[in-house]
Amino acid sequence: MSAAQLYTKYTRVWIPDPDEVWRSAEIIKDYKEGDKSLHLKLEDETLYEYPVDPQGNELPFLRNPDILVGENDLTALSYLHEPAVLHNLKVRFLESNHIYTYCGIVLVAINPYEQLPIYEQDVIYAYSGQNMGDMDPHIFAVAEEAYKQMARDEKNQSIIVSGESGAGKTVSAKYAMRFFATVGGSASETNIEAKVLASSPIMEAIGNAKTTRNDNSSRFGKYIQIGFDKRYHIIGANMRTYLLEKSRVVFQAEDERNYHIFYQLCASASLPEFKDLGLTCAEDFFYTSQGGDTSIDGVDDADDFEKTRHAFTLLGVKESHQVTIFRIIAAILHLGNLEIQAERDGDACSVSSEDEHLNNFCDLLGVEHSQMQHWLCHRKLVTTAETYVKNMSLQQVVNARNALAKHIYAQLFNWIVQHINKALHTTVKQHSFIGVLDIYGFETFEVNSFEQFCINYANEKLQQQFNLHVFKLEQEEYMKEGIPWTLIDFYDNQPCIDLIEAKLGVLDLLDEECKVPKGTDQNWAQKLYDRHGSSQHFQKPRMSNTSFIILHFADKVEYQSEGFLEKNRDTVYEEQINILKASKYQMVADLFQDEKDAPPTTSMGKGTSKISVRSARPVIKAANKEHKKTVGHQFRNSLHLLMETLNATTPHYVRCIKPNDEKLPFKFDPRRAVQQLRACGVLETIRISAAGFPSRWSYHDFFNRYRVLMKKRDLSKNDKKQICQTLLEDLIKDPDKFQFGRTKIFFRAGQVAYLEKLRADKFRAATIMIQKTVRGWLQRVKYQRLRQAAILIQRHTRGHLARRLAEHLRRTRAAITFQKQYRMLRILRAFQKVRKATLTIQAFARGMFVRRTYQKILAEHKATILQKYARGWLARTRFLRLRGATLVLQCCYRRMKARQELKALKIEARSAQHLKKLNIGMENKVVQLQRKIDEQNKEYKLLNEQLSTLTSAHSSEVEKLKKELLQYQQSHQGDGNQLVSLQEEMEHLRLELERAHGERKVVEDSYTKEKDLLRKRISDLEEENALLKQEKEELNSRILCQAEDEFPQITVEENIQMKKELEEERSRYQNLVKEYSRLEQRYDNLRDEMTVIKQAPGHRRNPSNQSSLESDSNYPSISTSELGDTEDVIQQVEEVGMEKAAMDMTLFLKLQKRVRELEQERKKLQTQLEKKEQESRKSQVMETKAEGTSEHEDFAYNSLKRQELESENKKLKNELNELRKAVAERAAQNNSSSDIQDSYNLLLNQLKSASEELEVRKEEVLILRTQIMKAAQQKEMGKNMESITTSASWPNSDKHIDQEDAIEAYQGMCETNRLLEAQLQDQRREHEEEIEALKTQVDALQEEMEKQHQAFLQTLQLSPEAQVEFGLQQEITRLTNENLDLKELLERLEKNERKLKKQLKIYMKRVQDFEASQAAVPAERRQHEQNMQVSVQRKEKDFQGMLEYYKEDEPLLIRNLITDLKPQTVSATVPCLPAYILYMCIRHADYINDDQKVHSLLTSTINGIKKVLKKHNDDFQLTSFWLANTCRLLHCLKQYSGDADFMTQNTPKQNEHCLKNFDLTEYRQVLSHLSIQIYQQLIKIAEAILQPMVVSAVLENESIQGLSGVKPMGYRNRSSSMGDGDNSYSLDAIIRQLNTFHSIMSDQGLDPEIVQQVFKQLFYMINAVALNNLLLRKDVCSWSTGMQLRFNISQLEEWLRGKNLQQSGAAQMLEPLIQAAQLLQLKKKTSEDAEAICSLCTSLSTQQIVKILNLYTPVNEFEERVTVAFIRDIQMHLQERNDPPQLLLDFKHMFPVMFPFNPSSITMDSIHLPASLNLEFLNKV
Repeated sequence: MSAAQLYTKYTRVWIPDPDEVWRSAEIIKDYKEGDKSLHLKLEDETLYEYPVDPQGNELPFLRNPDILVGENDLTALSYLHEPAVLHNLKVRFLESNHIYTYCGIVLVAINPYEQLPIYEQDVIYAYSGQNMGDMDPHIFAVAEEAYKQMARDEKNQSIIVSGESGAGKTVSAKYAMRFFATVGGSASETNIEAKVLASSPIMEAIGNAKTTRNDNSSRFGKYIQIGFDKRYHIIGANMRTYLLEKSRVVFQAEDERNYHIFYQLCASASLPEFKDLGLTCAEDFFYTSQGGDTSIDGVDDADDFEKTRHAFTLLGVKESHQVTIFRIIAAILHLGNLEIQAERDGDACSVSSEDEHLNNFCDLLGVEHSQMQHWLCHRKLVTTAETYVKNMSLQQVVNARNALAKHIYAQLFNWIVQHINKALHTTVKQHSFIGVLDIYGFETFEVNSFEQFCINYANEKLQQQFNLHVFKLEQEEYMKEGIPWTLIDFYDNQPCIDLIEAKLGVLDLLDEECKVPKGTDQNWAQKLYDRHGSSQHFQKPRMSNTSFIILHFADKVEYQSEGFLEKNRDTVYEEQINILKASKYQMVADLFQDEKDAPPTTSMGKGTSKISVRSARPVIKAANKEHKKTVGHQFRNSLHLLMETLNATTPHYVRCIKPNDEKLPFKFDPRRAVQQLRACGVLETIRISAAGFPSRWSYHDFFNRYRVLMKKRDLSKNDKKQICQTLLEDLIKDPDKFQFGRTKIFFRAGQVAYLEKLRADKFRAATIMIQKTVRGWLQRVKYQRLRQAAILIQRHTRGHLARRLAEHLRRTRAAITFQKQYRMLRILRAFQKVRKATLTIQAFARGMFVRRTYQKILAEHKATILQKYARGWLARTRFLRLRGATLVLQCCYRRMKARQELKALKIEARSAQHLKKLNIGMENKVVQLQRKIDEQNKEYKLLNEQLSTLTSAHSSEVEKLKKELLQYQQSHQGDGNQLVSLQEEMEHLRLELERAHGERKVVEDSYTKEKDLLRKRISDLEEENALLKQEKEELNSRILCQAEDEFPQITVEENIQMKKELEEERSRYQNLVKEYSRLEQRYDNLRDEMTVIKQAPGHRRNPSNQSSLESDSNYPSISTSELGDTEDVIQQVEEVGMEKAAMDMTLFLKLQKRVRELEQERKKLQTQLEKKEQESRKSQVMETKAEGTSEHEDFAYNSLKRQELESENKKLKNELNELRKAVAERAAQNNSSSDIQDSYNLLLNQLKSASEELEVRKEEVLILRTQIMKAAQQKEMGKNMESITTSASWPNSDKHIDQEDAIEAYQGMCETNRLLEAQLQDQRREHEEEIEALKTQVDALQEEMEKQHQAFLQTLQLSPEAQVEFGLQQEITRLTNENLDLKELLERLEKNERKLKKQLKIYMKRVQDFEASQAAVPAERRQHEQNMQVSVQRKEKDFQGMLEYYKEDEPLLIRNLITDLKPQTVSATVPCLPAYILYMCIRHADYINDDQKVHSLLTSTINGIKKVLKKHNDDFQLTSFWLANTCRLLHCLKQYSGDADFMTQNTPKQNEHCLKNFDLTEYRQVLSHLSIQIYQQLIKIAEAILQPMVVSAVLENESIQGLSGVKPMGYRNRSSSMGDGDNSYSLDAIIRQLNTFHSIMSDQGLDPEIVQQVFKQLFYMINAVALNNLLLRKDVCSWSTGMQLRFNISQLEEWLRGKNLQQSGAAQMLEPLIQAAQLLQLKKKTSEDAEAICSLCTSLSTQQIVKILNLYTPVNEFEERVTVAFIRDIQMHLQERNDPPQLLLDFKHMFPVMFPFNPSSITMDSIHLPASLNLEFLNKV
């Protein structure tokens, strides 16, 4: 395109300006070829003619369209030149407050001189993982790009940060390292990233100082290598430093300071640990007060010093080393305050030996005062022959002192750097590293010396490397896209570098001059003039012979040669160094050791890195004066090593710009900015880019942007690439202006602006057409509206007139109607008045006649009533008189009949038959009671004899012990302590005996009372039967008198003898019962004591010790109470002492033996009594059978027994049926378990009492019926005694005695006596056997006691310690065995008890269910329904909702149900089936009361779930599955806990499934915590899946096609900076993923409340990620993006409504994003718009609103930018808000989760176990 096409009217250009550097103007007249001037209009409306050279054709630079202003990347500008770059940076910095801008591969960072909230942790996370061009420019984006390329390409990276002093280099490097420390945190516990960050305050303290340009200027360069392992975690770091400005230690310019550490130490001099440093304020020291003000505004030196010390500690610097460091720094300050006195006209000097500062200096460094005083003022000259000591002048002494101070500080600086590297060093193999180079930028001052020369030399090398890298990237881009590569001319600064470092260059000549004995700066400058005078990069100033000029790439700099030689030599006198080497402080001496003796510096570059990184300070050979390497030579070597490192890495560039010299926030000085842009290479990057094809568009973006320029027939094609080619060939005729690559179109500079101009023209024409059409339509609409208004007015007027006429006619007609109605009403009222009066008169007259008739009828009725009552009274009186006479006659007759009946009854009462009936029942009861009393007396007597035997044995044993004690006292008179102990033991035994006697008395008293009660009852029975006994005795006497043979006499004598024996046996039994009662009471007392002892705290042996003693146990077992006593003894040994415990052990053994004997006796007596009762019953039955004389007698007995049992069974069955009916009725009325249990207990008690009564009645019936049968068989014998009994008669009756009855009574008494005699003989025999057995046991116990006594005597001969040890060992061994035996017995008993309880509950349940069903079902349908419901009842009876498993199957249960379970396995079953199965297992363990099993199962379950979740920490389905099951198990434990609060919704069936024995509240808390952990893991998995989709789907996805326009892109959107693969997602992808999450959680039975909380959290994350990305991206802050965003959000809200999740609060989480979308769409011009924005955006903070407004970018030129005034207006409206300072939302924030109680309606007995779970080992209960 020609100039005439570009420089047309309204085109804007840039013209030079002395103040603003460049100024904008607008062309007001088209330019034509050959014009000598260009007619312009400036921004202030002034006209200006810009001269144009016709030959040079130097037209002004064209200005970019407004749409391109404020671009993130300067290379995206269509016109690439200096004014465009400067203007873009200025607009971004001042209007949008953006300090970062891309310029190709360079990040330009402008120092804002203000703290900005863009470096928080959330910003780091926002940039982490993002492509570099996707987000706004930031130092974090460069760091992320370096980190990503290191991981992707496995190549080391470098970030080069450069700039002037005060531009912000150190801060940028610090933030880059913070990013690496956060993103690549160490995987181990070494916390290396914290150490890397901790090195910053140390290096700032010792290497930074205040300058006129910067309050915290780095006065050295550093290169920090951060090492990473294969997983790209930080493992270590290494630091290299370059060219410390040592001269600042001894000299500071006006308004500058020394290094910060000096002022920090002076500010903390008052601390106790620094009292001996001798420091005061900084103003008192020469080295810290030369610059004037010693403080910095806003900086607290004391606080910074604490941070420095903390950093030293964190890096592992010992406290002693820290103290030495501070001593050295204080010594340097004292060295600067030395008072040097001149002597002999200044040729000699001296320092006073009393100088306070000299003494402090020597004391602090530990050197000799006299030597240091001498060599500070003298120097040694060594020649070949001899050595001279020469005085130094005052100036020489001052220079030597300053050189010494600089050298000390430099050595200390190097030592600290080495120790920082040691602290950051790691032994782990390094895989790769990222280097951060913080180095000084190009510097030029009024006076430039050796330091500026070295700095600019380093920048020349870095600029050369930068140019080569940019050129290389351009070449790679062209080759990748297949574009023909043409050589681009770029500035090569190799000649300037050769001038400095080549052979005989500036540095070589400087080193050569330093070797000359009397070399001077002037001679060196003259050599430079002679050698390089003809070089194009070297010039000699006209007015000076000591300066020289070098033309650097950025500018030409004039250097003053004065001081070059001295600084290059860096001379320090060897004598002073030797004194320091002899310091008494090892660290001070080590600082000045020769470098050949120093340990080598560890390199961080070894290992797997692709280069070998060497130390920045190369190892130098002998450090003597002749061959010592100069500072320039060392710096050149270090610089070469640095360049080798950078060339072996992928560099990333950060150029820091200082916007003004006044350090004012957000003030932009264009002249200073342009100067730095030229110096740092930014403009060189622009020039190289402009020389090629700087503008690059993808075919897709170009098609979307410029489709308006395409023709309709071209748009119908499917090949977008071909369409773009056709368009460009039609629009741009010069084919060299563009190139087609594989994926992009490349444009020359200015072509995009030309296309934008064509696009704007197209839009302008279309706009005019739209405006014309719309204006015509508006006029037509206005005319039609006026016409319709006129017609409407006419219609309304005519209607008004017609309505007024109609109103008049209606009023006239109404008046006539009113008159007619009034007249009619007046006449009607008069007529009604007359009629009413007539009716009143008639009513009164008729009432009078009716009342008269009523009174007459009433009087007649009353007379009739009086007659009726009178006649009734007369009739009743006559009737009563007749009835009385009748009753008198009846009474007399009945009295006569009663007397006759009474007489007959009295005669009958005196008959024998009646008396016989009474005697039979009462006599049997007396016999039975006497028999029971006799048995009890015999048992008591036996027990009493045994007790007396034991008492005598005990007394004999005591006597024997007394005799032995006397013998022992006689043989051991000296052993007084043992005598005392034995006496105490005897006293204790005596007390025990007395206590036993007292207890015996108590028992006897209680027995006496019980015996009195029993006797009272017997006496009552005897009184009742007294008459019967008397009659019985008279009958017996008569029988004896009348009998002639001796048989009755013998029978009577035997009966008397049996009675005597029975009385004796009864007394013995009572004694035994008494003794048994006493022993039983003693046993209860001992058991209570054992319980108390067990509850008391003391030593308890753990299971391991118990098991270790099992093999040594050979003693019999003892009771549990003995174990408790033994433990008490052990505790007594620990508390009282070994000797006293030894004496108490004997007492303990005897007491235990006595308790054991009593326990055994009690058990044996109890068993003997039981056995005796059983044998007595058997002997009674056998005796009864033996006396039978025939088979008929046996048959009769059996038949009687059977009949009696049948009758009793019938009776019991009837009672049982009645009880069952009662239970069934109560069960029907109340289903509670407590009532059922009470009914069942009542049933058992009644059954028990009935069975006891049955046994008693059975015995009575057997005895009586047997006697009756015997009497019947002996009727023949009664015939022989007729003569005897003929005259017999009853004494109280006048009737004769029946002979058969008398014989029967006599035979019954005989049989009874024989039965009692047989029983007594059997009891006597058994008693003798028991006595023999007891004697045998007593003998055995005595033998055992003898053995124990012997062992006791042997023990007494041992030492007290041995006695205690032997006694304890023996007793513990025996007790351990007994304890184990008792435990086994206890386990068996508990097992049997559980089994019986289980059976009892099952039977009880079955009885209740059966009885309830029987009572509820009608009789006629009962059988039918039972047959129909057999299967249902069987199911209820067979499965009670419990699962039983063996303890050894628990791991298999956990493995099959948790560890190896896949959610798909149980997908077709009840949701949360594993939770129900686990609860059924827990319920069974609770049912059998096994707490260990419950604890083990719950613990294994929790651990198993944790193990599964840890293994599958990225599986959403599995995590959701176990969250649902954990919550369900938690709900089950609550629902069936028995707590009324959780049982409100339970059914009666579910209430039966509640836990009975255990309270699992603590486990519910543990499960709640586990549920929270699973929920958090579920959220993390879901967020990890959704987060990569959010930005692409919500912000970038074009849901509304063709709405968004695409803006030009810069270098950062090239393919080389993007990751591989297409990471774009649509909104449908997010919705599909949300559907997947929802279906998984719903199918697995997760509670709806938890599902709502999950989606609330996920939608918060979507909102936070999208909003954060929006706040950090300029390209998405447009009106079209707001429209797309609002549509996408509406789709998400629609999804929430479709899933019925409106109440979850998820939609409210999107409110900030909705308001951000609305903010992008609202008008942003007037104050009303500002108020509307403030009232609408309530969920956005002030910072977020202002940030979005700053980022708002018009998509085309028809949109207007947001003005700065509007943003200020918004800030004024929002200043009253108290918003948080954070800009970004914390997308990792997690809301607290709640697990509301959600009971299940499923009953446990309805759950089916699928075979796929492999749980066959579980048994249904």
